This record gives sequence, structure tokens and C-alpha cells, in this order.
Amino acid sequence: MTPTQWPELAAMLTGELKNLRGGAGDVMKGFSALTQAALKPGALDAKTKELIALAISVAVRCDDCIAFHARAAVEHGATREEILETLGVAIYMGGGPSAMYASHALGAATQFATKN
Repeated sequence: MTPTQWPELAAMLTGELKNLRGGAGDVMKGFSALTQAALKPGALDAKTKELIALAISVAVRCDDCIAFHARAAVEHGATREEILETLGVAIYMGGGPSAMYASHALGAATQFATKN
């Protein structure tokens, strides 16, 4: 199996989501509003919320979600140590399969961090 190129995956998915917005506009507008409301800084800052989203991405085994939330966590200033602690919690919550997906998330965050 070829290693995932996380920045390229995120870029490809962004294009596909644009197509989805064109075909399911009302649904995607609602999803966008939900996303903005959930990620709006409040008691938790944006970085913390992205780390939570990254952990959930691992626990539910969603590579596409990992690509987006690893990128966002890095863009919001998450350190490697913060990402590793987040992945530890995800593994705890998701067991062995989450350990495998945690390795995906770490690879994704590493690629996005070295791309900047």
C-alpha cells in the first residue's frame, strides 16, 4: 500500500466537497453553519477544538477527517507533543484500531507541519 500523501488528499477532498456543495447546496450550507458554530472559539480555543476533532477522526477511523483536522490543528499551532497526547486519548477511547489510525494522523500532521 502506498503511504497517504495527506496534503494532496486534503486538496483533492476540497475539490470534491465543492462539487457536493454544488449538488446538495442546502444540506452543505447547513453543515457549514454547524461547522462554524462548533469551531467558534469560546470556552475552548480553536486549536483545542481541532485536537478534539482529530481524536474523534481517529476513533471513528476516518482518514478523510484526519486529513482535514490534522491540517487545521497544525494551522492553529498544535505542537507535535499536543498531537501525540491527543492521539493517546484517541487510542484509549478506540482501542487497537485507533492505534493504527493514530499512526495515520501523526503522519498527516507531520506532512502538514513540514509543508509550512
